[in-house]
Amino acid sequence: MKIKWNDRELWTDIAYELAGGALIAAAMYNFALHSRFPMTGFSGIAMILYRLFGLPIGLTTIVLNIPVAILCYKLIGRGFLLKSLRCMITSSVMIDWIAPLFPVYEGDRMISALVTGTLGGIGYAMIYLRGSSTGGSDFLIMAAKRINPHIKLGTIAFLSDVGIVFAGGIIFRDMDGIVYGMIINFLFAVAVDRVMCGFNAGRLALIVTEHGEELCECIDECSGRGSTILEARGGYRQDQKQVVMVACSHKEMYQIQNTVKEHDRDAFLIVMDSSEVHGEGFRVIQ
Repeated sequence: MKIKWNDRELWTDIAYELAGGALIAAAMYNFALHSRFPMTGFSGIAMILYRLFGLPIGLTTIVLNIPVAILCYKLIGRGFLLKSLRCMITSSVMIDWIAPLFPVYEGDRMISALVTGTLGGIGYAMIYLRGSSTGGSDFLIMAAKRINPHIKLGTIAFLSDVGIVFAGGIIFRDMDGIVYGMIINFLFAVAVDRVMCGFNAGRLALIVTEHGEELCECIDECSGRGSTILEARGGYRQDQKQVVMVACSHKEMYQIQNTVKEHDRDAFLIVMDSSEVHGEGFRVIQ
């Protein structure tokens, strides 16, 4: 029986969700919980209730998600909601039943915070990459992203979770915990942005020259990258110039810089970081 493309997408989604859920569960249960960090999001609220009343973290997270899912349903859409519910159940099972099977980290609290932030951030990013979430504050984050698409996901998550971190630290009178919680929150944001953008990040070079065609050929020979020539005019002398624009990887930029210096000493070279590059030679827009 021939496998349909939709089925392949589904299994890819599930694989990412399982991997992401496992990383989140390890971060929450095996590192954060024992170190008593005030965590972010609805999982952070669930951890507060666990410490106060012994309620299971995963199940409590699901219960907290129900009213938020109903309120955000129209804004986030049916497809995103259903994928998130599946992912939410997966991560909750990981936290309540799978993670307890493994030992918890009982070492230095700072190391625990660093590992928690890194593992958790990568886990959430893997889930976001497949157009899903773990529910709760993620619903609010994605809803805010729909309203303000120019804002990075990591930035929205950081701003939305600060209050929960402070609440957890104040309830348990753990001021050091607030500091660790903010470190974890920052690492979450950085990891999410780097994983989601870093896989497709690159460099952009703008080369102002009078020998555009020659440089394009040299760039193609040294790096295999195509380039674009833009017609320009000097601001002072009003003389005609050409701007060669080329997108490449970080490693290839070194080769291109050397090629430009070798073939045109008078060229003006601008190198910029590019968080997203799509097209031939990079990730293709679906």
